Amino acid sequence: MTAPLDIDSLRDRLLAGDRAALARAITLVESKRADHRAAAAALIDAVLPQTGNAIRVGITGVPGVGKSTTIDALGSNLTAAGHRVAVLAVDPSSSRTGGSILGDKTRMARLSHDPKAFIRPSPSSGTLGGVAAKTRETMLLCEAAGFDVILVETVGVGQSETAVADLTDFFLVLMLPGAGDELQGIKKGILELADMIAVNKADEGEAESRANAAASEYRAALHILTPASATWTPPVVTISGFHNRRLDALWSKIVDHREKLTATGEIAQKRRGQDVKWMWALVHERLHQRLVGTAEVRQKTAQAESGVSRGETSPAAGAAAIAELIGL
Repeated sequence: MTAPLDIDSLRDRLLAGDRAALARAITLVESKRADHRAAAAALIDAVLPQTGNAIRVGITGVPGVGKSTTIDALGSNLTAAGHRVAVLAVDPSSSRTGGSILGDKTRMARLSHDPKAFIRPSPSSGTLGGVAAKTRETMLLCEAAGFDVILVETVGVGQSETAVADLTDFFLVLMLPGAGDELQGIKKGILELADMIAVNKADEGEAESRANAAASEYRAALHILTPASATWTPPVVTISGFHNRRLDALWSKIVDHREKLTATGEIAQKRRGQDVKWMWALVHERLHQRLVGTAEVRQKTAQAESGVSRGETSPAAGAAAIAELIGL
């Protein structure tokens, strides 16, 4: 029989910066067991007053843009400057098996051995926007453990990057050099969400020239959009994550953004709005749990699905039958 969880002890160890306790707490919030969910909620409530002081940065970009390489270099710069950095790296999950590779640690060689850094790869499990379902809780646990910079690496530019923006204070979009045709395929929504665009792989020679040309294209694209904040105009910079070039300047802009929007109260306002969205996400999660929580409900849900798949029941009627199961 598994020993009962001592939430008070886990909380105290977590607040003391115990890395093993942090890993255990994250495993707890990721668990789907009903007793673990209740314990996780109690733990989050207990440490909530000690959270909220970190700089939260979401980092996204198409596969191959160099997200992990850039985070490895940037994170190492930050730990060298005295910061404690937590990287929440969300790996793509198989839609068929639910499994994922979780290989981010192998792509962040320096940070994975840095005592001032903590890397937690977790599967996206099909979550919209490539953000793991429990990323928000994990972020709070890392803050409670004393990490003052949280970097959330997402799967990539997917169908809804608003999931990233709803978790973080600053949204960084990494782009590849050679804007041209690539610019044609960028969704307007991505540019509207971006707090900064960084053209990566701006290495020496021709690569840097191509990166500078791409940066000019992105600046022109941003120029026709209305900034989300009157206080901040999203800059476009060129960097090289592999060669660790201009990452200090990139971080300076992130700090500048935080200082300006903290002074105007926009950061606090944004986080309050994110908390409301978090509340509704938890409501949706509970509704889903009601649908899969008992064998009887699962059986009736399967019957409704079967009727729709055979064409015997309309989707609307199937939805109504399922909603009735949970009293909607």
